[in-house]
Amino acid sequence: MVNVQNLLDTLTAPGELFVSQADGVVRCTACGHRCLIRPGRRGICQVRFNENGTLRVPWGYVAGLHPDPIEKKPFYHFLPGTIALTFGMLGCNFHCDYCQNWLSSQALRDPAADESAYYIRRISPEQILEYARHSGAAVIASSYNEPLITSEWAVAIFKLAVAEGIKCVYVSNGNATPEVLEYLRPWLSGLKIDLKSMRQQNYRVLGGVLKNVLDTIRRATEMGLWVEVVTLVVPGFNDSNEELWEAARFLVSVSPDIPWHVTAFHSDYKMMDTENTPARTLLRAAEIGREAGLRYVYAGNLPGQVGEYETTFCPTCNQPLIRRWGYVISEYHLTSQGRCPSCGTVIAGVWPERPAGQT
Repeated sequence: MVNVQNLLDTLTAPGELFVSQADGVVRCTACGHRCLIRPGRRGICQVRFNENGTLRVPWGYVAGLHPDPIEKKPFYHFLPGTIALTFGMLGCNFHCDYCQNWLSSQALRDPAADESAYYIRRISPEQILEYARHSGAAVIASSYNEPLITSEWAVAIFKLAVAEGIKCVYVSNGNATPEVLEYLRPWLSGLKIDLKSMRQQNYRVLGGVLKNVLDTIRRATEMGLWVEVVTLVVPGFNDSNEELWEAARFLVSVSPDIPWHVTAFHSDYKMMDTENTPARTLLRAAEIGREAGLRYVYAGNLPGQVGEYETTFCPTCNQPLIRRWGYVISEYHLTSQGRCPSCGTVIAGVWPERPAGQT
């Protein structure tokens, strides 16, 4: 069996998101944990470590690389109908028991994830860009594991992509810092953030801090990044009406234009005994979001079971503008300026002049 830690330690470079302290100690600023890392020690994520006073960070590989519909991220208001070349590395700063990508995210934290070493592919930023060209991708996305902890590598790729007119996005748990958002700001256009709960005790179980995530949603929106928020609705964990109302009201307080995706949990990883989320729960959550004042609410990953909550409607005249079935767009009626063709309302988002498959 490959020694995952030894292999990953060879696939590193000097980091940029840290502050040097006395005695060779570094303070990592890539995520909200702000780990104080002594020489020879590792951050909570395990993939950022201190080597003689220098923070070493992941570099020069992917553990996943695949062209996906942008709707799979999910982004519904960011270049719909386009392809997002999606890459991921290994590691995470959370330890969610229901993680669907646990083989990638829990590397170096769970021995059962050691087989992820066989997914590793050495690659350069230039090769990733060439793959994006070949795939016809309009977007490059960092996903699969937590992208914040591999931001230096992402920026190396994003700089090349932006120079060629490709937009770049993160699919993140939102446990960010102001420093990492500013670091990403010149290259990042969109940020999908998981709002996993409105309870700090739940975030403690997952390994995070609720306030960090709420601050990231607000700060990224104020910075002008396009933000979409996902809440995976887990039975018995975060599915009470009270908590769903709190999440929806918070998002409205930031901007009623933030798309909120409520998605269905399915048994995975260490939560194999929890029942899957039924469609009726997603519909209840979506109705709460709409009643709270959010203009764009979607119920995801149960295609064909959630009725109108796969469709984008004009918030002014209620005209259906984008109809979807899962990741597939069946109708697209926005103008090239992102307006409702019936009443002229500007629909919040980042829109293509001509969506793929549309004339």
